Amino acid sequence: MSKSRKRYFLKGREAKALLEEASRRLKIDLKEIFGSNFTVELAEIDFGEIFLINGKPVLFRAEGSLYPTLLFEEALARMPKVVVDMGAIRHLCNGANVMAPGILHFEGNFEKGDLVVVVDEKYGKPLVVGEILYNAAEAVRVKQGVVVRNLHFVGDRLWKAVREIV
Repeated sequence: MSKSRKRYFLKGREAKALLEEASRRLKIDLKEIFGSNFTVELAEIDFGEIFLINGKPVLFRAEGSLYPTLLFEEALARMPKVVVDMGAIRHLCNGANVMAPGILHFEGNFEKGDLVVVVDEKYGKPLVVGEILYNAAEAVRVKQGVVVRNLHFVGDRLWKAVREIV
């Protein structure tokens, strides 16, 4: 388990800059979700930074990349989705990338390099936050190989660190 080394609130200007960066990366207006009155707390852990907005761990930064945690339901609901069959779940929750044969369909528009949420076919539960390797038109034609690079999944060390914070 990871331990928080340092935890502190960001100043107003830093918090606004983070929200703008996250809005650009996710292609979602986060001001619409959080409004203009919000607090941002930073929890430094051994492998990155977890950002808590209004007390909820919703964003993570590692190696310069910013992406949502699987607890950021408001953002995940607005992101493009990749729906996978139930047989893929075990592999995804062990860190595997999303392979073309396990994909049933796509929801929403996306470009190569965008963040997407991978959900199961039965319950629509978010399993993975990943980076799509194709644009929407290309992705539907891919029949083999990796389609989504797995960045964060249920049960990974970020998942466990976020659960500790909550």
